[in-house]
Amino acid sequence: MSEVRHIVFDIGKVLIHYDPDLAFSGLIPDAAERKWFFENVCTPDWNIEQDRGRTWQEAEALLIEMHPAHEENIRGFRRHWHKMVPHAYDDSVEIMEGLIEAGHDVTMLTNFASDTFVEARRRFDFLNRPRGVTVSGDVRMIKPERGIYEHHVASFGLEPAASLFIDDSQKNVDGAIAAGWQAVLFTDAATLRKDLAARGIEA
Repeated sequence: MSEVRHIVFDIGKVLIHYDPDLAFSGLIPDAAERKWFFENVCTPDWNIEQDRGRTWQEAEALLIEMHPAHEENIRGFRRHWHKMVPHAYDDSVEIMEGLIEAGHDVTMLTNFASDTFVEARRRFDFLNRPRGVTVSGDVRMIKPERGIYEHHVASFGLEPAASLFIDDSQKNVDGAIAAGWQAVLFTDAATLRKDLAARGIEA
């Protein structure tokens, strides 16, 4: 195992909580109806295209044309986005900030729409602490596409084999490994501390 000189954090479900259900529990109170809406209207596949750089105006227009009866709830996805990210994971943030304070090179690589990331940065100041961030919506590539890992390496002068990526999605972890990085699957802060310790990094 190569020495780790660069530590790269994902954001959603690693540093901040994300759950669209929180925003829609008030908009669509019936759980079965809400489940149908997320599986057939505002689907994960639809939402990921905003992470790839599609504007919300384009995204909403596309769905409203297909599902005109659901216009208000379709617009509600962006309008109530702030309710989907109610809090940070303080224990994970503590690890990241501790690594920065100890002198480690820390950056972030995230699938995030450009405008909602600006909003998140205003709300969660710790997102301004790492050396930098690659936001998928800005570069129009998403994890686990190899190009976004290569873009991050080039942007921040990383050596892939000496870079450790932390992400809650196995496919994104696999994508980093395919790009020549080291990577670990995030499940909780205690496990992350053990994963870092296994690589000689105290957190």
